[in-house]
Amino acid sequence: MEWESYPSDETLEMLKGIVSKYFNVYDASQQDGVIAFHVDVPSDSQILQQKFDILREELKKYNFIPLIRKKTGEYIIFLVYHKRKKEKPVWVNILLLIATIITTTLSGSLMFSEGWNGFLAYENISKGFIFFSFPLLSILGIHEMGHFYASKKHGVAASLPFFIPVPPNNVLPLGTLGAVISTREPIPDRKALFDIGIAGPLAGFIVAIPVLIIGLYLSNPVPISNIPKGTPSLGPNLLMLALIKLMFPHLPSDYTINLHPTAFAGWVGLVVTAINLLPAGQLDGGHIARAVLKEKHLYASFAAIAMLAAISFLGNGSWLFMLLIIVFLIGPSHPPALNELMPLDRSRILLAIIAIVIFALSFTPIPIYAS
Repeated sequence: MEWESYPSDETLEMLKGIVSKYFNVYDASQQDGVIAFHVDVPSDSQILQQKFDILREELKKYNFIPLIRKKTGEYIIFLVYHKRKKEKPVWVNILLLIATIITTTLSGSLMFSEGWNGFLAYENISKGFIFFSFPLLSILGIHEMGHFYASKKHGVAASLPFFIPVPPNNVLPLGTLGAVISTREPIPDRKALFDIGIAGPLAGFIVAIPVLIIGLYLSNPVPISNIPKGTPSLGPNLLMLALIKLMFPHLPSDYTINLHPTAFAGWVGLVVTAINLLPAGQLDGGHIARAVLKEKHLYASFAAIAMLAAISFLGNGSWLFMLLIIVFLIGPSHPPALNELMPLDRSRILLAIIAIVIFALSFTPIPIYAS
């Protein structure tokens, strides 16, 4: 079925018949390609959710998406035509993964070599894969697979992760810009929005902890005087500070930790977790904030923007790039779920509090500074 700017009477009657199977329709109208049905809804929120979900699945066959809203005391179901995005073949995901394994392995090899001359040596390449590429991509991949499985659980079409390779370099020595999944349809309700948003950071954080612990175990203390002045250093977060205190209880005040590449991978995983948990736009934290706060999520978004601006101004500007991305590319607002009438249960509210704790443990105010 293809969409027309102004649907025929037969199309309107067909769509009204579908909606009427689940809700009592007492008025209907259409304007600018949006069809509105005024309906009565059941008082039981669970029954409402079940009926709406079944309606959503049935309308998929006709490329329509339903949205339910409460306006001036009335419940209205809006139908919007939305042709599903064409899925990219899986070989694209596989090729990008292979390319990213190569670039992260070479980036890891650079950390074990004496500069560019030795980074293609077999020993350094093998170490680069085992001690950097594998732990880093495990964190990033499991983060995205958390989103993928949460999407599948709620019947939302989503792609497998697309990894983003970057050639090895001295400016961004990671070999990757991370990974993303593509959601091919709107999120049905607040519960799904919350679950999809939190699944990635929670899964990635759980993997980053053992990676960081193993990396710190492989790291060694060095005198601060041995580090050349101006050498870039990584700013610790609360979790790293706690682990260093636990694992190096007798570290002299004039010593610091020379981080092993595996510890660096764990640190990157925590930074990625913190970035994603910022409650702004369509970041994972933005999903969570919209699900919990609904329209008031903008307060959390503006608070995150103000925090990044203050840190960038008072610090060395490390978060300025992320601030600009949020303001000019992502935007502070987040679109609502199709059904925002459903409340969140206590377990999800508790998980939202846990997400705030994870952010506090993972966030690094000054990620990189000169020693």
